[in-house]
Amino acid sequence: MWPEGYWLTNGVVEALVVPAIGRVLQFRSVGDAEGTFWESSFDQAAPGEWSNFGGDKCWPAPQSSWPRQQGHAWPPPPGFDASPMQATVSGNSLLLTSPVDPTWGVQVVRAIELDAEKPRMRIQTEYRKVSGEPVRVGIWTVTQMREPIRIGMKLQASSRFPDSYARLLDATPADLRVQNGVLSLARHCSAYTKIGSDGSALAWVGNACVVRIEVQPEAGEYPDGGCVTEIYTNPDPLGYVELETLSPLATMHCGSSIRQTVTYTLAPRSCDDPFLETETALCSAEDRS
Repeated sequence: MWPEGYWLTNGVVEALVVPAIGRVLQFRSVGDAEGTFWESSFDQAAPGEWSNFGGDKCWPAPQSSWPRQQGHAWPPPPGFDASPMQATVSGNSLLLTSPVDPTWGVQVVRAIELDAEKPRMRIQTEYRKVSGEPVRVGIWTVTQMREPIRIGMKLQASSRFPDSYARLLDATPADLRVQNGVLSLARHCSAYTKIGSDGSALAWVGNACVVRIEVQPEAGEYPDGGCVTEIYTNPDPLGYVELETLSPLATMHCGSSIRQTVTYTLAPRSCDDPFLETETALCSAEDRS
């Protein structure tokens, strides 16, 4: 279906990388036909419209800066979203290199690598400032995932947010619960929802497996009032969710670069209780006691 797709595998998990659309399109256990990432048909959009391909991608943060930087709020800037990327192999990593985005003057380089033995994938995203005036920007990694049984985020014990999380859209997420330092929720079938926190770990619980997504927090000013991680849920008919990580904002001048590494760990379900499963994925035994 996709030209020049790359399957990476360590015998335990595998990832599908599609340079033609600049995506890590799938991450799954070997032998799993469905996978954990949400995928859509490449021909779903009418000519000239934005195509939502699914998978894992990166955009410039914050989104509120898009109208000022590129002159419109939507669609996403082409150098970051769905433009063909050059694929090269470097050691154990597959590198994707984007064209230079004409409005940000930034080039994206993503290094995708699987752990030698563990069910784990690491993606290092680098923004390189190549041309144009200085820009203040952060790395925003967006992973679209299939319909979950439950999704959650680890909350900071000493959070900057009064409720330990921030509501980023008006609608309240479906079945939102906070327990033992973990916020969990379900996909809302009829409303767009989005929340964020200054915690650094997210979890997606499916029918048979769990994916933990983690980023290392750094010092600095984060977008959206200080969010390190965010969860977005899409209403019907496209039943996907987005687990997102953010880097601190940086003022980039020509020749400068910023980086962010996100780790994705896949594990089989350990129990039937989706609430306990979410806590288990995000907390140590001491946290849950």
